[in-house]
Amino acid sequence: MTASFRIGAGAGYAGDRIVPAQALAQHGQLDVLVFECLAERTIALAQLERRQQPERGYDRLLAERMQAVLPACLAHGTRIVSNMGAANPLQSGHEVLRVAQELGLTGVKVAVVQGDDVLQRLCQDGLHLPLMDSDATVASLQDRLISANAYLGADALLPALQTDAQVILCGRVADPALFLAPLMHHFGWSANDWSRLGQGILVGHLLECAGQITGGYFADPGYKDVPDLARLGFPLAEVQADGSAIITKVAGSGGGVTVATCTEQLLYEIENPARYLQPDVVADFSQVQLTPDGPDRVRAHGASGQPRPDTLKVTLGYHDGYIGEGQMGYAGPGCVARGQLALELVRQRLQDAGLGHLETRCELIGINSLIPQAKVSHEPNEVRLRVAVRTATQRQAQQVANEVEALYTNGPAAGGGATKSVREVVAAAAVLVPREWAQPHVTVLG
Repeated sequence: MTASFRIGAGAGYAGDRIVPAQALAQHGQLDVLVFECLAERTIALAQLERRQQPERGYDRLLAERMQAVLPACLAHGTRIVSNMGAANPLQSGHEVLRVAQELGLTGVKVAVVQGDDVLQRLCQDGLHLPLMDSDATVASLQDRLISANAYLGADALLPALQTDAQVILCGRVADPALFLAPLMHHFGWSANDWSRLGQGILVGHLLECAGQITGGYFADPGYKDVPDLARLGFPLAEVQADGSAIITKVAGSGGGVTVATCTEQLLYEIENPARYLQPDVVADFSQVQLTPDGPDRVRAHGASGQPRPDTLKVTLGYHDGYIGEGQMGYAGPGCVARGQLALELVRQRLQDAGLGHLETRCELIGINSLIPQAKVSHEPNEVRLRVAVRTATQRQAQQVANEVEALYTNGPAAGGGATKSVREVVAAAAVLVPREWAQPHVTVLG
């Protein structure tokens, strides 16, 4: 095929903005619109939600996103691919059909990809497996495990793309694979064409964080200025059959696509550019070239690849205690001294309560919250005290939060604007498992 394949990024994380995705759907002339919405702990949090509400556990913005883009995507023949299924892909498919019916859209089909949840198999056969970046095994987390989801590859999505469904939803899939699968399907790339697969991973990696590559996060006033950042547009790629691509955005949208923005995104979360491990291929970005191709257009090519790993990475979500947090503001003359005294009071009171041995973070925001050893060269107009303690129980966390709030009448003068919170800690770990443990399958709804 000689015509380019147009694929866009409608989200780079679960809470991303919807207006730029709507602009892509309406004006991007896309073949596929991808929503990448899962961070490391997202599925574990979604799994907790599903336990409390069995009909939930998918992306909370799914309905709102579909309301915004589904009519335009259907009108323009643009397919939607997304991991917004999170911990409950099948129910997310039914939710899309509900939205379609609400909008008066007929003939909508949704292909749901399942099979990334390997928690049961892991607990049966994998407790001996070593955790990545740790000397412990899965058994050390057994009684605290919430979820275990394998990063599936493009091969899991291909059967869904071979249906006539306009919307493809899944749970955990490697981020670049959401983009690679439509390219493989459209161009007919084989599963062992390592060079083209590596190039497809490059396209996916450049697009997966949406607004980051069009100037979001890149912007630094006076050093790296980005035009019309308030109306930041999301990116799309014009991909050729050999995998080379032009990264661009919708004409008239804010932000910018430059070699610099693309370079920053290329290096994002890459440990070894020559060996970027993915479930479909070990991508090699070491020879990638980014060259200008006109205003807001950058050509990306030169990626290659090697045979895929024998194992799949699995993210584990597990309970890791609670965090009790409290904040208090101090302003005016002597605010730093009063804030420091307040911190000392809270430390002593937690020590007296038998909580002094716990992992604690005490700081004055604006003074030392990001740079712990910062020296104050001048007296600021205000500071904000923050105390956060990781505890084993919810009751202990509440005790921490209460001690900070009590500074109102039991601490230095003129504290105000107190806030307090208690939240459960859901942590993430990773393990490598045999590839055959994940058994993807597709269900078509409609």
